[in-house]
Amino acid sequence: MAYVYILRCADDSYYVGSTHSLEHRLEQHHVGGGSAYTRRPGRRPVTLVWSAKFPHIGDAFAFEKQVQGWSRAKREALIRGDFAALPGLAKKDFSRQRERPPRPPAD
Repeated sequence: MAYVYILRCADDSYYVGSTHSLEHRLEQHHVGGGSAYTRRPGRRPVTLVWSAKFPHIGDAFAFEKQVQGWSRAKREALIRGDFAALPGLAKKDFSRQRERPPRPPAD
């Protein structure tokens, strides 16, 4: 069994991770032996705000990487269990990007 989890840090940021043993990994984060991100001053204590089980660590790791690429709003929708909001939060707004001339074809 494997897990993906989201921690809320003391500075109100989020940390997303995956592990075989959620209980052991949380203890590591609490004592400053977790990731470099949660070891930084001001990040602890951390609070577990979301977790999910996966059958294999590879599946958990893949989902961890996916969630790490999400916006804060999308992560918070996942934490709330607002799955209906996730697709709308996935759409990127390209309207604010400046228009660029097309590139010439590569030789």
